[in-house]
Amino acid sequence: MRLLPPASASALADRLSLTETPFDEREFTNLWFLATLGYGVGDTVTTIALMSYSPTVIEGNPVLRWAVAQFGQSGLVGLKLVAFFACLALSIDAAQDGDKLWYYAPPIVLTLAGAFTTVYNVRLMLG
Repeated sequence: MRLLPPASASALADRLSLTETPFDEREFTNLWFLATLGYGVGDTVTTIALMSYSPTVIEGNPVLRWAVAQFGQSGLVGLKLVAFFACLALSIDAAQDGDKLWYYAPPIVLTLAGAFTTVYNVRLMLG
């Protein structure tokens, strides 16, 4: 069963490829590995640990706080995944357009925000 006709599948694969862009696939992989490590793993894991083991600490982001109140940890992880994949899509789209700013900004911002909040969360856990 095919979800996309062959022409559409090929067009999608071309759109997701860095082949005809000025950017290197290895660099792309490294940037997004760091973003995954800092934001995806570090921030998410320390936020879940902090909310689970510290009853006095609440989520500072009101949108995430609402998602956690409604859906528990799944809400937190779901919103973080939406943010992550939106940034990934933005970066891929910018690569296709040759736009350096919007190619580099999403993974760098996620990496820095993730590293900062990971350290901040660990600091809160340690008291």
